[in-house]
Amino acid sequence: MTEPQSDRVATAAAPASPGALAEHSRFVQRVRRRYERELPLLPAGLPSRAAMQALVEALQAQGRSLPSALRVARHLVLERLAVLDIEAGAAMHEITEAMTHLAEVSLCLALTAARAEQDLVAGAPRNEAGEVIDFWVLGMGKLGARELNVSSDIDLIYVYEDEGQTDGPRPVSAHEYFAGVAKKLYALIGEVTDDGQVFRVDLALRPNGNSGPAAVSMAMLEEYFLVQGREWERFAWLKSRVVAPLESVQNGRALALRSLVTPFVYRRYLDYGVFEGLRQLHRKIRDEAQRRAVGRPERANDVKLSRGGIREIEFIVQLLQVVRGGHFPEIRTRSTVKALSRLASLGLMKPDTAEKLSECYEFLRRVEHRIQFLDDQQTHCLPSADADLLWIANSLGMVCRPEGCELLERLCEVRETVANEFDALLHDSQAPGPAGGPKGCRSCNGPALPVDAEEFLAKLQPELAVAVRRWASQARVQNLREDSRLRLAKLVGRAAMAVRDEGCSLDAALRFVDWMEPLLRRESYLALLVERPSVQTRLLRLLGLARWPMRYLMQHPGVIDELADNRLLSERFDGPSFLSDLQARHEAWERSGEAHEEALLDTLRRAHHAEVFRTLVRDIEGQITVEQAADELSALADAVLQCTIDWTWARLKQAHRPQPRFAVIAYGKLGGKELGYGGDLDVVFLFDDEDEADKDLVPEVYGAFVRKLITWLTVRTAAGELFDIDTALRPNGNSGMLVTSLASFEKYQTGRGSNTAWTWEHQAITRARFCAGDASLAARFEAVRSHVLTAPRDHAALREEVKAMREKVRAAKPVRAGWFDLKHSAGGMMDAEFALQYLVLAHSGAHPELIPNLGVIALLQRAEAAGLLPAGVGRAAADAYRELRRAQHRARLDEQATTFDEAHLDELGLRAQRDAMLALWRAVFEAA
Repeated sequence: MTEPQSDRVATAAAPASPGALAEHSRFVQRVRRRYERELPLLPAGLPSRAAMQALVEALQAQGRSLPSALRVARHLVLERLAVLDIEAGAAMHEITEAMTHLAEVSLCLALTAARAEQDLVAGAPRNEAGEVIDFWVLGMGKLGARELNVSSDIDLIYVYEDEGQTDGPRPVSAHEYFAGVAKKLYALIGEVTDDGQVFRVDLALRPNGNSGPAAVSMAMLEEYFLVQGREWERFAWLKSRVVAPLESVQNGRALALRSLVTPFVYRRYLDYGVFEGLRQLHRKIRDEAQRRAVGRPERANDVKLSRGGIREIEFIVQLLQVVRGGHFPEIRTRSTVKALSRLASLGLMKPDTAEKLSECYEFLRRVEHRIQFLDDQQTHCLPSADADLLWIANSLGMVCRPEGCELLERLCEVRETVANEFDALLHDSQAPGPAGGPKGCRSCNGPALPVDAEEFLAKLQPELAVAVRRWASQARVQNLREDSRLRLAKLVGRAAMAVRDEGCSLDAALRFVDWMEPLLRRESYLALLVERPSVQTRLLRLLGLARWPMRYLMQHPGVIDELADNRLLSERFDGPSFLSDLQARHEAWERSGEAHEEALLDTLRRAHHAEVFRTLVRDIEGQITVEQAADELSALADAVLQCTIDWTWARLKQAHRPQPRFAVIAYGKLGGKELGYGGDLDVVFLFDDEDEADKDLVPEVYGAFVRKLITWLTVRTAAGELFDIDTALRPNGNSGMLVTSLASFEKYQTGRGSNTAWTWEHQAITRARFCAGDASLAARFEAVRSHVLTAPRDHAALREEVKAMREKVRAAKPVRAGWFDLKHSAGGMMDAEFALQYLVLAHSGAHPELIPNLGVIALLQRAEAAGLLPAGVGRAAADAYRELRRAQHRARLDEQATTFDEAHLDELGLRAQRDAMLALWRAVFEAA
């Protein structure tokens, strides 16, 4: 539950001034006067958890009751923290962790005493199985985050494990028993006695607030979350943590709560709908702070609740966590400072913004501590007395003079920085208000109108109005809440404004409206666009450049979130970083107890879809070439295959070794690193476990593994699909084994034995490569491939076999007379691929420079350089192949045909490319 605490005091970033002493604090003065004899009981240095517990025991040994010992211990610890913070420059996190330990120790001791006292009255509570029912004290807010203030109250929620009754002579229900425990806890911790109180206890965050029972069962809590839980409560529960009893945390019994709390806080989708909930909560807090400040000007300098205060930093962090934490468990942390770092590392916040907010947070928290050290009061307002203000400034290494105070100047700067970031996050788009209000469709220049209002539709471009009216009149739109219809109007109105202002084409706006239609009931995606106008702007631009992005976005609407990332266009796909991020996500799922297959399958799919979309945007925006797009998509497939191998093997019951001796061999487009969007994967699976004693076991294990692997790669989940897998190129095709030993594969390919590969299989292996698995198998596969490519062959017979296979493929993909297909027609891309396959198989023995799998373009150029093609033919064919790929790529992105009337080849600039391909074919297959 707690981390080890060193007695070392870290050096603060801004050491305290020698002139600022803790004794200025009136609280410190009172403690030193009243508890002078008890002060030496606390060992020197930063108080550890163990030291605090020993202190309470020492005070009890002197004759104090537990309530008295807890209160005196608190005074002694706070006096020590004041000295360490003000005079020794202790780090802020050391002070907050020490306060957290103090609360935990106090609660654990108090809970033990409360239960013991209640047991004497009613007996122990037991469930139907006769087991003693556990009771958990949940720390919320800063206690849950281990960031407790020096004079903070503690927000608690009491939860008991199960219903039941006590086993005493006068049994009572578990509910009545734990209500008594809660009452005794308050007396031990919260009541004010002659020694003060340990902590002010606030139970207002419990289900149903102050009108709800003091303690709730897990069943009651689950029902509350499902039926009554409100958006703002999700932010509160984000920081929840069992703080007592310690044994329940250590033995894992309290983990049962996690299965209730996690799905309440974090949703399985990008939850932009919470923006409005947090916006409303923040308005209430600001309004309340302003109301309290009326007639009390000192409250304008509330470092927690005023504009730009601590609460706004916490809201920024919690909002981003709640929105995306369902997909990215690695950002789940209760600590505000840690969360800022994690958000930056994941690209969800600019690194300099995260660093700036972290510095602001620490400064505001240190000021808050100074304020509270003065009188041990739960206040966050700067003092009105000049001497106190001067002391706070000096303790932070600042100067305050009549002509100017550095503390106030710095505070103004910090609060302005925080407020600007907060407003940028929450107020760059105002949510739709009630009908007739000032919000909604801003292009309408009047009262807000819902999307189905004729007055609204009349103000759109006619073509856009027709498209919107098509679905706006449907029952599924009519039945939406009015604020949802206002939200739709806002998005359509922005698109109309963009067309009017020439920010996008009418086609883009129409595609946007078509894209919205299937998402009318999936409001979280539409909420994202409402909250992020810049994302909608980029989306409209993207839809205007090509048609296929709309199709991809319909299949995977969640990827629009990627448009919010400013790194989208500047960065390229990085396989190792991608795998590292996925591994970090996997570890985060494990930490949260959610590393089950469903979560991992969805994680793989969402990560893949996001990266495909990133490549797509760079491609359409002209930031990368066709070849670079194919390289990225191929590298992405390699990485996904590798990650799936790792995760699947770890969950294979039959696994007989830590890591599989296994390889995925890529063929076809993936093998040639020419993968397109939505392309299937042609693969062959190999294993090599020669050192395994049980030779019969190995094929069974890898067979089960490959079946599981294919399922992971192909099954459709709530997050969509990954790939279609084609294994027809394995030895003996569809009648062969799904996975083959490397030794058997070698025999099959090299013609040893009766079962040998056909020529067309050797053609296929020219484009094959190791792409995932055990890297030590890559060299062995490449040795087999090289042996196949360099084997002596009858050139004439080979030429005829390759030509026959080309004709077979052409017959399977007929093109009508007078038309030219970029891929399949004579003079198309496939001619170059078959010609190259012949050259590689016929001449690699004499020309080893043809062996590496470098792609069609590079190998055609090498073939000409080797004298295997007439001068100029290879390079012309390579250039033609590149241009035909570009033409095919552009057509597919815009969902256009890739077959053209031959009469228009000149005006399309394709005749020269076709002629170059035909010249290559003649040089290879007809010159002899």
